[in-house]
Amino acid sequence: MIKLITVIGARPQIIKAAAFSRAIHKNFSNQIQEIIVHTGQHYDANMSQVFFEELGIPAPNYNLNIGSGSHGSQTAAMIVGIEKIIFDEKPNAIVLYGDTNSTLAGAIAASKLNLPVIHIEAGLRSFNKSMPEEINRIMCDHVSTLLFSPTSTGFQNLLNEGFKNNNQGPYTANNAKIYHSGDVMYDNSLFFSEVAEQKTNVLQKLNVQTNKFILATIHRNHNTDEPDRLNSLFKSLNDISIQNNLDVVLPLHPRTAKLLDQNLSPANLAAVKANPHFKMTEPATFLEMIALEKNCCLVMTDSGGVQKEAFYFEKACVILRPETEWVELVECGTAIVVDADETRIKEAFNVLFHKKDLKFPALYGDGKASEFICQEIIHHIR
Repeated sequence: MIKLITVIGARPQIIKAAAFSRAIHKNFSNQIQEIIVHTGQHYDANMSQVFFEELGIPAPNYNLNIGSGSHGSQTAAMIVGIEKIIFDEKPNAIVLYGDTNSTLAGAIAASKLNLPVIHIEAGLRSFNKSMPEEINRIMCDHVSTLLFSPTSTGFQNLLNEGFKNNNQGPYTANNAKIYHSGDVMYDNSLFFSEVAEQKTNVLQKLNVQTNKFILATIHRNHNTDEPDRLNSLFKSLNDISIQNNLDVVLPLHPRTAKLLDQNLSPANLAAVKANPHFKMTEPATFLEMIALEKNCCLVMTDSGGVQKEAFYFEKACVILRPETEWVELVECGTAIVVDADETRIKEAFNVLFHKKDLKFPALYGDGKASEFICQEIIHHIR
């Protein structure tokens, strides 16, 4: 029996872990034992606990309850907690997702103890090292033993950084194995798509109609913390809503909600609140987000995960960042990177909203990435 510690801490990781845990429970429970460690990086109940319940993820075996703080203090506390659990549990490997501080902490704690690191969502690059996430993902990749990239672009990024495609086992951090595995989030979206339709009434709750609203999300700190950027984003969304008679649904991340009064100009905030079509809501549950993504006419977001989910449900996406890790979305014409530039945002919306021949090729695998990852872990981890 292979014992794995899975580290999660932020909403996207909790969702990704659902696919992996489901694959273990369904097909590999006699070969893999999973110990789930929740760092508590996201401490808001709507951003964390509800996902465990809604997605059917087993309750965490450990919760470090770290909460918010500076990057240094938060990551350091996680390293201490994860290291102790590694000593107590004596696992065969640690499984990490994505690019959060929880990912970095798990990578540091495990690698210093010579514990194999398995990185799911490896190889993604924005090529912008001013993003904390970029540092986290690079650091994690370069101490990993098994690296599972969701895309061919991510796989090529790993090759460009010196990883080899023809290494022979046994595999270690010095002799890593890299994969183009497909995306566990695609697994999830397929699985939960029908569930979302049955278990949520979010469209009725918000009084919006299918294909008659824009879904928007804004949460990255370089957008929320910089008043000029935040004002540009909100003004653009509000103008597009009014000019096109379209509802805008904006589930508010706690960071965004906290900074609205501080960083949004009084005139801009008043204009948004005066627009009955601009619907700011509490953070959406995962199933609510699935339903909103499936039924909107277009997505506008600074979230990497939401960019992909828009593609899964064949929705065009305006990317409210200066770059994207998911360059294949831009290359196939379903997404446009606009940063926080008001003119570019409106131009991109007009292009994508009126384009009728968008193509959505199978970029993210066959919906069975989690099963493939489990099989490779069983084959290579001892």
